[in-house]
Amino acid sequence: MPLQTMVAGVDIGGTKIAVGIVDTEGNILVQTTFPTDSPLGIKNVCERIAQSLQSQSSQLGFNTSDLLGIGLGCPGPMNRQTGEIQNPHTLPGWETGSLTAGLSQILELPVAIENDADAALLGECFVGAGKGFDSVAMLTFGTGVGGAILSSGQILRGLNDSHPEIGLIPVLPDEAVDYSGVPGSLEFIASGTGISSAGRSFGFADSRAVFAAAKEGHPDATKIIQRAIRGVTLACLSLSHMTCPTRIILGGGLMDEHFEMFASPCSQAIQRASLLPPDQVQIVKAELGNRAGLVGAASLVLNQPN
Repeated sequence: MPLQTMVAGVDIGGTKIAVGIVDTEGNILVQTTFPTDSPLGIKNVCERIAQSLQSQSSQLGFNTSDLLGIGLGCPGPMNRQTGEIQNPHTLPGWETGSLTAGLSQILELPVAIENDADAALLGECFVGAGKGFDSVAMLTFGTGVGGAILSSGQILRGLNDSHPEIGLIPVLPDEAVDYSGVPGSLEFIASGTGISSAGRSFGFADSRAVFAAAKEGHPDATKIIQRAIRGVTLACLSLSHMTCPTRIILGGGLMDEHFEMFASPCSQAIQRASLLPPDQVQIVKAELGNRAGLVGAASLVLNQPN
């Protein structure tokens, strides 16, 4: 393979980091995953990412200097221009320092950074469920709930280039207030963390146990999952009316396993919405699975979006 046709993609999560080398067609050539361990600090994680890329480059028969650059997807809030991460809830220990500057200094390559939910949507629009569609919204369900919107080929941004925190929209406002000060947010109701927290009140170890018990008809587990389904349905209805997307992509680990359970009620609710043209909004499953963030991060360099 000719040099200068590959780019590094890094998908950073609260618990693990995926690092890979991607070609210009969006194919992941090699990938490594390791714990985030954010309390160790930004310098430490930059060193571990660099070591992983050096090992992967050697495995493929070239040097890291031959890469076009490095794209990072990371949970926000963040400053995309400086690479500073402002997320003590998900990434404690990264309050000082720049992720992009630290990595660029080690490998002497250009580094771009994007919110992880935006990166996942870019990946799906590059080679996945959003390819060829505009506008597109995406919700990702894992430890938290991320969201992103692409319209006219551009990621939607807000004040001071901020990323809209769609996961924090109040869907069931009579519920408790979450860490962000929002009552009954989508993340509080339907994230893996939220479902696990609700389940522990009834003796369930985690979200997997809640889903398994609900499938067996356990009444408390069923209520928790029904509450999550209602929250996701209301979020999709809100996105449909606010952004008029052609597609809403549901992704993340939770949707990898339980997509149909959530998609059917969402689709039915949208079809009943009298002010939305019939069949305008499609609820679709993310195609790239846990590869979306890494491929989307790589596309920051390949496609150089604004």
